[in-house]
Amino acid sequence: MLKIINLTKSYGEKRAVDGLSLHVEAGQMYAFIGHNGAGKTTTIKACTGLLDFDAGDIYIDGVSIKDDPIGCKRKLAYIPDNPDLYDFMSGIKYLNFIADIYGISAEERNEKIKKYGDMFGLTGELAQPVSAYSHGMKQKLAIISALIHSPRLLIMDEPFVGLDPKAAFLLKEEMRAICENGGAIFFSTHVLDVAEKICDNLAIIKDGKLVVSGKMADIKGDNSLESIFLELEGGDNTFGKDWENA
Repeated sequence: MLKIINLTKSYGEKRAVDGLSLHVEAGQMYAFIGHNGAGKTTTIKACTGLLDFDAGDIYIDGVSIKDDPIGCKRKLAYIPDNPDLYDFMSGIKYLNFIADIYGISAEERNEKIKKYGDMFGLTGELAQPVSAYSHGMKQKLAIISALIHSPRLLIMDEPFVGLDPKAAFLLKEEMRAICENGGAIFFSTHVLDVAEKICDNLAIIKDGKLVVSGKMADIKGDNSLESIFLELEGGDNTFGKDWENA
């Protein structure tokens, strides 16, 4: 569903992502973790077509994002950590705008808007301007807009930031439903206990390079994900070397 091959991106002399390769298959919920500045957001923005990269390639459902960026974007949805929405629009106008972009019929969009608006408790606020929304409300609106075209691939950057416990639970349920229906999830998070509980696969990035990727259970073994991550952050290279030789 998502294949990253030797992705490289530099900002001036700093190499933010260095030869990263990763494969997220259909049905997988894949957590992408690392310290601040590790290269997570750069990788995610490259995967969504928002950021050009220096070398390598990215495939969405078998199609290169370089060759067909529009076609790839039709298959995916992106939820950023800080939604940059059109504040001058009302919530309902924004959702209809997104539905227009994806060519969603009036019947389908109305059904989806009601379903997700009710689910996330936002229906009563959709007539209000986005500028009046709290951060959590904007996050919910971004989630609804991402789900409205039933994406095959959902890419998210810290999706649980700003969400209340109920909204976070509902988002996790929708993530599971996407995977059960043959889609895939790729998301970054610092909430390690959530990643450990809901994800079957994991990738850890450090200083722009992939340290390890694979099944969650195989990577953490009898340890917690938090202990593995803190070991990595402490500069102990044994963890990475063990996996290089595995």
